[in-house]
Amino acid sequence: MSRLQPKRAAAASVIGTTIEYYDFFIYATAAALVFNKVFFPSLTGMTGTLVSLSTFAVAFLVRPLGGVIIGHLGDKVGRRPMLVFTLTMMGCATLLIGLLPGYDSIGVAAPVLLILLRVLQGFAMGGELGGAVLLTMEHSQPEKRGFYGSWVQIGGPLGLVVATLVFLPLNLLPQEEFLSWGWRVPFMLSAALVVVGYVLRRTIDESPTFTEIKRTGKVDKAPALTILRTYPLRTLLVACTTLSGGVAFYMMSVFGLSYATENLGLTRQTILLIVMVAMVLDCVFVLISGIVSDRVGRPKVMMFGMIGKAVLAFPWIWLLDTGNAWVMFLGYLLFCIPHAAGQGVAGVFYAEVFPAKVRYSGLSIGYTLGMIGGSAIAPMVATSLVAAWGTTALGWYMLTMSLISTASTTIILRSAKISGREVEEPKVAKPELAS
Repeated sequence: MSRLQPKRAAAASVIGTTIEYYDFFIYATAAALVFNKVFFPSLTGMTGTLVSLSTFAVAFLVRPLGGVIIGHLGDKVGRRPMLVFTLTMMGCATLLIGLLPGYDSIGVAAPVLLILLRVLQGFAMGGELGGAVLLTMEHSQPEKRGFYGSWVQIGGPLGLVVATLVFLPLNLLPQEEFLSWGWRVPFMLSAALVVVGYVLRRTIDESPTFTEIKRTGKVDKAPALTILRTYPLRTLLVACTTLSGGVAFYMMSVFGLSYATENLGLTRQTILLIVMVAMVLDCVFVLISGIVSDRVGRPKVMMFGMIGKAVLAFPWIWLLDTGNAWVMFLGYLLFCIPHAAGQGVAGVFYAEVFPAKVRYSGLSIGYTLGMIGGSAIAPMVATSLVAAWGTTALGWYMLTMSLISTASTTIILRSAKISGREVEEPKVAKPELAS
């Protein structure tokens, strides 16, 4: 294997993943700021915001289906072709959303088509992270898996940064122009970005690990079924470990946008700028966590992230509630540190829990199931809690999710027999005992 392959694989994965998350987050930004007015104009105030955010959640409900099907094919056909497929599907759905007429033009068909396109986005995202992580880590040396794997993990915050950069100048438009055509520009730009990502992913070699599995005839006939039969508990635990990271990220991004503009009186420009700068720093922290994990082990870095998010749950809320932009930014900065620690090593950590021949399925199914309980409903739950009981309830929600993730990570560390630096290859012998 060429020494350049790990770097090429990391570059192809992070650029492609950034583009897909860009597509995902321009929808999230539009759902928080625009869609309640364009697609649900008859619903006002909190009701309109909740319905708009619910369309954002729809994609997460479909992600496990994408995780099962794309993960299954990724373990049978290969990592690379599935990554090309997910990028293409995501790009096409995003472009069509940008071209979709509003409620005033085609009536109820507008929100219906919006939801259908959102479903396609969710299906594609279901297989994205698993393939990107595996293509990168399986091209790299074991002692550098954390570092190269962390590059994939910056795709999330970096995608949000790019989406925010595109939205910032558009927010300077008059409200009427922004709602009529301005919000569509980021969706249109996705087409050009997808072409770049497509070319990059087509030029990278297939994972050497999968190539060897295929050469030796050890390809699992039904990898998704193997995961569900042999590793059900472990897959569920992986899902639970994602809860705190998903909730933290979408609190800082989607919920933070709507809450700051509607309840704290901040301008869209101000809160978008806070989120963007925080996510740039989050990318730096993610890479640092990957490097540290190669030296001290993934488990220690994961636990630091989980516990840190629990400790900072209420402080982040208190700093956000001040309504002072600089104090809010401090809260974001502090919260990004434990969030990045957990997310930076999460992909490789999850992949190492499962045998190589079913890794794509195990990682994708576990991760996407966790996204439903964490990321999918987080903005809606947060909005509802704040409306009913105030931000104190939101702090308890974030703390609870962090504690569940911490407990789940602890159980995985004990049951998977993790060594100092990585999970030992599980031996598929007895169902459930392996879990």
